[in-house]
Amino acid sequence: MATPIIIDCDPGHDDAIAILLAYAHRDVLDIRGITTVGGNQVLEKITDNALRILSFIEADIPVAKGAAGPLLGKLVTGEEAHGESGMDGPVLPPSLARPTDQGAVEFMLELIRSSDDKITLVPLAPLTNIALLLTAYPEVKDKIERISLMGGGISYGNVTSTAEFNIYVDPEAARIVYESGIPITMSGLDVTDKAAIFEDEIEELKRRGPVSVLVGELLDFYSIYGKKMGYVGNALHDPCAVAWLLHPELFQSRHLHVTVETEGKQTRGMTVADQRKKTEHAPNVEVLVDVDRTAFINLLFDSLARLDQQLLAARGV
Repeated sequence: MATPIIIDCDPGHDDAIAILLAYAHRDVLDIRGITTVGGNQVLEKITDNALRILSFIEADIPVAKGAAGPLLGKLVTGEEAHGESGMDGPVLPPSLARPTDQGAVEFMLELIRSSDDKITLVPLAPLTNIALLLTAYPEVKDKIERISLMGGGISYGNVTSTAEFNIYVDPEAARIVYESGIPITMSGLDVTDKAAIFEDEIEELKRRGPVSVLVGELLDFYSIYGKKMGYVGNALHDPCAVAWLLHPELFQSRHLHVTVETEGKQTRGMTVADQRKKTEHAPNVEVLVDVDRTAFINLLFDSLARLDQQLLAARGV
C-alpha cells in the first residue's frame, strides 16, 4: 500500500526534481497534494513553477498556496541560485491548472483529517506552512506519521557558515517543527552535498526522453551557482528527502537531539545537534549523514526513465 504524502515546496530546481522522483513511484508514494511557500522565489512564481511541472508530466495533483513569507521578518529568496523565475533554465509552457481555493494550512488539515491512514509530510522549503498547521491545529500531530524534510546541517551552513537556506529563511517556524514531537528525518547538507550529480551524468540525461531532458536543462542552470561557490558536481538537496522514503537503505543516519537557534547574531538558523556521548536530551531527529551516491543517481535515472516512458506513451509516441 502506497504511503500517503503531502509535499510542501518552493520550486526551485531541486524541488521540481524531488516532485518528479516521487511521482515516478506512485506505487510507493501517494502524493495527496502539493503546497507552496515563499522561499527560493516569491510565492506567485514558485506556485506557477509547481503547476508547470505537474502540467508537463500530465499529473493531476492539487496545489495549494501557502505563506508568502516567514513567521517573522521579510522573505529572503534564493534568486542567486534559482534565477528570476525561481526555476530558470528550461522554458515550460504555461499551466492550465490553478491552485485550489483553500490555503495551504486548511488544505493540509482537510487531507490529514480525512485520511484513513497517517500522512507523511515532505517539506522541501522553509517550514512556515508546517509550523502554522501544527500551531493552529496541534491535534493533527497524532495523524502525521513522519516528517521527511530537507533542511539544516549539523556541521555547516550554506547561507551563513552555520545556517542552511530553508532553516535560515524561517528559523522560528523550523524550531516549532523540530520541537513538535513528530518523528523527523532530516536531509541536511551533511548528506545532500554528497548526493551530487556530475556534468557527464547531466549530459547523459539530455540524451534521453523528455522528462530526463527537462531535468538535464534544470541542472545546467542550477549548477552555475554551485560552480561559483566552488562545488564539483551539483548537489541534489531536495530529492534526498524523497529518496529516503523510497530506499532508506541508501542512507546512513544518526539519531540526535536537534533544535534551531533563533537569536544568535552569528548562528541564527543553525540546526544545533547535541552530539555528546552522554546528554540530557532525548534524540528527536534521524539525521542523514551519508548516502550511496551511485545507487542514489541510479534511482534518479531509473525514475526519470519511467516518467519518460509514461509521457511518451500518453503522447502516443
